[in-house]
Amino acid sequence: MEDVVGILVAPIIIFLIFVAPFWLFFHYRSKSQVSQGLSETELAQLLELASKAEKMSDRLDSLEKILDTESPHWREKE
Repeated sequence: MEDVVGILVAPIIIFLIFVAPFWLFFHYRSKSQVSQGLSETELAQLLELASKAEKMSDRLDSLEKILDTESPHWREKE
């Protein structure tokens, strides 16, 4: 029985000394980065993507209007 306890104690001690501190450090470091919000470059990218999405939506509306005038029953073909 003592051999089994000895076998289990060594990995637990190694884990607690070497792995757990790094694990906790990186865990709370990533939590603080998430709570800070978006960086300036990420915000700029988000705004650029939102602008592109708005332009694409406008283009799609224009295409639907053109199709409605040229082929009134195009929606029924789906």
